[in-house]
Amino acid sequence: MNFEFSGEQEQFRESVRRFLAEKCPLGVTRRILDGGETHAAEVWRRLAEMGALGVAVPEQYGGLGLGPLELCVIAEEIGRACAPVPMLSSVYLATDALLRFGSQAQKEKWLPKLADGSVIGTIAVAEGPQQASASNVRSTFAWGKINGKKLPVADGAAAGVAIVMASSSLVLVDLTAPGVTREPVSTLDPSRKYASISFEATPAELLGNAGQGWHLLDELYVAAAIPLAFEQIGGAEASLYMARDYALERYAFGKPIAAQQAIKHKLADMYIKLELARSNAYYGAMMLAESGTDLAIAAAASRVAATDAYVFAAQENVQTHGGIGFTWDANPQLHYRRARLLSHTLGGPSTWKNRLVAELEKKNAA
Repeated sequence: MNFEFSGEQEQFRESVRRFLAEKCPLGVTRRILDGGETHAAEVWRRLAEMGALGVAVPEQYGGLGLGPLELCVIAEEIGRACAPVPMLSSVYLATDALLRFGSQAQKEKWLPKLADGSVIGTIAVAEGPQQASASNVRSTFAWGKINGKKLPVADGAAAGVAIVMASSSLVLVDLTAPGVTREPVSTLDPSRKYASISFEATPAELLGNAGQGWHLLDELYVAAAIPLAFEQIGGAEASLYMARDYALERYAFGKPIAAQQAIKHKLADMYIKLELARSNAYYGAMMLAESGTDLAIAAAASRVAATDAYVFAAQENVQTHGGIGFTWDANPQLHYRRARLLSHTLGGPSTWKNRLVAELEKKNAA
């Protein structure tokens, strides 16, 4: 059983890593955080040209026709660079939703645009700060029209198409259609712009079967949890190396602070959590690629471990930098913001911990 990526997949990783290191340094993330841009459009365009946005999209719809393993490789590099691009919303979620549940006509219309980056996709479920559920989602869909308000919507300001939960169904909405209004929403990580989106008699199409939206959403979230975990792993590793490099360069009392036992322990703890998360994510990637029976367990374990690793590494990176680590001009804040934001994406840590326990109990009972 091979838990390593193939040579071709590693070559793809290296090409994406080189590109992001050259064209998307942390200065780009800081520019998006400080400014009014919705995302790094030039980086998004170049990723599309490399085929990264359509890596799992069949060739007949304009993609590379590869699979989830290649997507995981890309996701790790996106996280490492802390790239301000809507990969999660557009690729892990919207594109995959169309691949899984879309009609032939919907796939032909939207997948080529999502793959070439000309349209950004998103998913809109929540209607406030609480965990979205059938009991608190009030948006309605009837007679081909959707009404309601979604808040917050990741990359909602940049998206051109949305997968929306309404009347316990997933519906596909062209966000350039009449009746759509948007307002910006502030979050902890302004390098990933959020918005509220209101629909007033907006044309929409059913995606998948009517009334099955929550079941379909669960399937979608389980699949998206794996590349998201890889994105968190990339960020955790970047935080570890940022802390290590600073510790080797920063001198106190004539010696690098890396010589201090407290700093060594911080770095060691970061590394242990990172490797635990990586092992869980690799197993999750294998289950996703093979549609394995343990996919739900692997997805939950991946999310729990990756969230723990990234949040911990980002926090310890700030601490290792000492007083300067808390300042606006220092870069540790970029990964700390991203780590906190991703920890509550697709459901918070407690959601995935409970899911892991429930799935293990179900397996043991069987």
